[in-house]
Amino acid sequence: MSTWVIGDVQGCCAPLEALLGQPDIAHDADARFWFAGDLVNRGPASLATLRRVMAMGDRAVAVLGNHDLHLLAVAAGLRKPGKSDTIQEILDAPDAADILTWLRHRPLAHFQHGHLMVHAGVLPSWTAAQTLALAGEVEATLRGPDWPTFLAQMYGNAPATWVDGLQGVDRLRVIVNALTRMRFCAADGTMEFAVKDAAKHAPPGFMPWFDVPGRATESVTVVFGHWSTLGLLQRPGLLGLDTGCVWGGRLTAARLNDHKLVQVACRQFQAPD
Repeated sequence: MSTWVIGDVQGCCAPLEALLGQPDIAHDADARFWFAGDLVNRGPASLATLRRVMAMGDRAVAVLGNHDLHLLAVAAGLRKPGKSDTIQEILDAPDAADILTWLRHRPLAHFQHGHLMVHAGVLPSWTAAQTLALAGEVEATLRGPDWPTFLAQMYGNAPATWVDGLQGVDRLRVIVNALTRMRFCAADGTMEFAVKDAAKHAPPGFMPWFDVPGRATESVTVVFGHWSTLGLLQRPGLLGLDTGCVWGGRLTAARLNDHKLVQVACRQFQAPD
């Protein structure tokens, strides 16, 4: 039985079906699937994508990405849809409540077989165990009755640095920002959110989060998406799988035990800003 990790789908259900139909995957009848977040938005079939992954049941693990959280915030009436959003069909679906409940119960981090999966990144001071524990704090809040209250306070860039003594919404906001939004940070773990370019365009004083010396997750393999301008990244201990499907790139799956890649070409549904 193999486990395949799939990068950002973003509502591109046809490429997902094509990927799942590739021989290496389709012939693996007992395969399990990990999704690195951002199942929805910007692509043409967000509702179909969610239903496809939900239908996999226990064979699939999907962590929450920033676009998935955005959907929940819009559904709660806390955010307005953006001009490039493609989530209205989910909100209008007759089973929208069940779909959103399923989404609220997804994790923000998952660890198995020596691989830690998050959507965006892990702060350099966090171990894998700490990452899972902190993600669990946010997961408990999203699964509880006061989840709209949390989402109303979730957005913002401050605090930009993790401190063990953080409390309340500041604590949860840092956790969410690290796991679902971060690309660059400073050596002390201060996060930067303005720049979305490739790694070589790091702002002065910042670097890709995974290049911070002494990163506490160096003993495991961190699997992530979120960074389409970074593209495919395969290094010891790192597996970046956002290959820009929605932008006309590819949708990528990697087999967990040997990091064998399977990719399909994607039609461009959005033009970069």
